Amino acid sequence: MSKKYIIGVDGGSQSSKVVIFDLKGNIICEGKKALQPMSLPEPGIVEHPDDDLWDSIVEASQMAMDRFPGDKKDIIGMGLCTIRFCRALLKEDGKLAQPVMSWMDARVSKPYEHTNPDVKYVTTSSGYLTHRFTGNFHDTAANYQGQWPIDTDTWEWSEDEEVIKALQIPRDMLFKLQMPGTILGHVTGKAAEATGIPAGIPVVATANDKAVEALGAGLLSEKTALISLGTYIAAMVPGLENPKGTTHFWTNFASTPNKYLYESNGIRRGMWTVSWFKDLLGEEFVERAEQDGISAEERLNREAWNVPAGSDGLMTVLDWLAPTDAPYKKGIMIGFDARHTRAHIYRSILEAIVLTMKNKTEAMCAELNGSLDNVIISGGGSNSDLMMQIFADVFGLPATRNVVNGSASLGAAICTAISVGAYESYEEAIEKMVKVKDTFLPNKGNYKFYNVMNEEVYKQITVFTDDIMKKSYPIFK
Repeated sequence: MSKKYIIGVDGGSQSSKVVIFDLKGNIICEGKKALQPMSLPEPGIVEHPDDDLWDSIVEASQMAMDRFPGDKKDIIGMGLCTIRFCRALLKEDGKLAQPVMSWMDARVSKPYEHTNPDVKYVTTSSGYLTHRFTGNFHDTAANYQGQWPIDTDTWEWSEDEEVIKALQIPRDMLFKLQMPGTILGHVTGKAAEATGIPAGIPVVATANDKAVEALGAGLLSEKTALISLGTYIAAMVPGLENPKGTTHFWTNFASTPNKYLYESNGIRRGMWTVSWFKDLLGEEFVERAEQDGISAEERLNREAWNVPAGSDGLMTVLDWLAPTDAPYKKGIMIGFDARHTRAHIYRSILEAIVLTMKNKTEAMCAELNGSLDNVIISGGGSNSDLMMQIFADVFGLPATRNVVNGSASLGAAICTAISVGAYESYEEAIEKMVKVKDTFLPNKGNYKFYNVMNEEVYKQITVFTDDIMKKSYPIFK
């Protein structure tokens, strides 16, 4: 019997990736295309320019298929995962009526406004891309959070007329909802011609990108948290209930039908801050690292290994993108003295990410009356041994990373494997397809130090700086 393959599509916030897996979760080949810079025509408007979400997937698909060494007839399905909280407005024929609104666009946090007469459908990024691949007006139910008339208990459109009226999206403007792991349609000849992906293979519903990433990381136990290191950083634990009105977390749909994912409050522009700092060092720094045969990130990691826990008193607060309810907040670095180098600044940013996520994760677990035995770290930041060790030391728990650490594409493949009958359960698919790369154990001395630093100093910084930021905001905004 010939070997079978599954395509996992990961339409992220910075790039689109198309990855081809075998049924053991091994990456056979992939294609990746960076997204264009966001269009910012006026304050509060943040759009994906042109038809960038689809065009980038087309290019990434072509790359992946060009590199595929097997027989296309052995590709048995495709899972589609895309950025959450986007809003796509389509014409009656399914074409874009205007550019797709980013999750950072102020309009996606408000009821829909009927300002464009060409709009026939209001959907998500996954709904739009499902239509491009299949021609159907279908979408996963698990990518609708925020300003959508959805009943989060039933995973169906709300039948409450007051809800529909408040959100201003009538039923005839919405796509048909389907559960994760179901077939949304099949790749059309037109989509196959554009992407190189075989026509006729099933396109399978997944969920929102964070939930699909959690599935691809093998997150099943309520005693384990996944911390996803992306542009937005959050911690997630799975659950069966749908609590509402919570303070330190919110309830998201999981990639497994009728289950939920509890997601902590997070860090906006999280790993973006690391890239921001690297870019400040300039091209010369990058070129010198390349001359040494390493990346700029690896050079920073090597330098920062020699910086002690706590970065010799240099502490960072990661408010590089202020929340809408506290626009005065700004990023802060405090505690500079003559000892500090770029390595100290870099390590301080990493420590800020981990300390912030520890505090937010603990607040979520306390509200859930739960505790953790270990953490899984995913995303590009987990490639750093230094970052992994800081997670273990700050949390005082084993910190694990997987072979496939950008796990949204693998989560999409797992959904597909269930849908096409390759595996009978999510547990079986995870056992066969998710592989642990390594685990970092906490240094007891560093754990004790970080605990004191966090409780006595780090948690208190904004208590004292918020008043200054409030005074400076009208001057510098």
